[in-house]
Amino acid sequence: MQFELTEALIDDIVFTMENQEWISYLDTQEGTVVSEDDADLKNDDRDRYIDLPGWDSSDGYNLMEQFAAGFKNKVIRTKLSAALNRGKGVFRAFKDTLAEHPEAEKLWYAYKDREMKRAVIRWYNTLREAWGLESIGEEPEETEDLVQEDFRVREPVPEDAERTAELHKLCLAESPPPGAIPHWSFPGQLALVAETGSGDFAAHISGAVTGKSLEITALEVHPEYRGMGIGETLLIRLVGMAETSGVSEILIDVPQDAEGFSRVLLRESFTPVRTRYCRKNMAY
Repeated sequence: MQFELTEALIDDIVFTMENQEWISYLDTQEGTVVSEDDADLKNDDRDRYIDLPGWDSSDGYNLMEQFAAGFKNKVIRTKLSAALNRGKGVFRAFKDTLAEHPEAEKLWYAYKDREMKRAVIRWYNTLREAWGLESIGEEPEETEDLVQEDFRVREPVPEDAERTAELHKLCLAESPPPGAIPHWSFPGQLALVAETGSGDFAAHISGAVTGKSLEITALEVHPEYRGMGIGETLLIRLVGMAETSGVSEILIDVPQDAEGFSRVLLRESFTPVRTRYCRKNMAY
């Protein structure tokens, strides 16, 4: 009754789990998934066939709910949650929402595939425990960088000036600075932009060089593409450009509402050197 769980067999089991109209079994002797019609359940060797992991619509809904709740981009997370809370037609609404955001859709399919494979491995480990064998480990694929493959990072062209200005205006409207609006211009001495595979403007970064010091004056990502690692990608690429240009110091201010980006900076060997506080006179 024992069998080896290969990558190919995992894929077959996952595929069958999603097709809930079929009744299928695992043929442990052949190590294959077979339909109910093909399984010889009446003969003496019927013990060779075992049930596949259970998976129904509630499992699928829970998986969508977990994905939506953990999605980093607030705009898309809100849309996905609204789709799941509409009552009827949630599966179609969820898929339609993802179809509007190809980058998020790619993450969803990678996430679903990973989690369903984990469910298969947990099922297999339950069997191994019954056989008196040690469990096998899970080796889930990383999905954090999948979306970034669909973005193109390049140096700016004159046509980018209007698009960066529009993005800057949008970011200011979302989170105006506590004091006077600092002077902003694009591009600086060093600058990069990111766009989607279809050419939509996604983000930009710009910095001013003084001597051997680079001050990053703008790092802005369109709300639709936040939480996908684009800002970090632009930062790393600009740091590389700065190093080849002889820059020995790089400075960047992080707004309070973007404090989570500090973890990215720490990973890239930045260290905090100043904390700025602001108190508004509420009488004016």
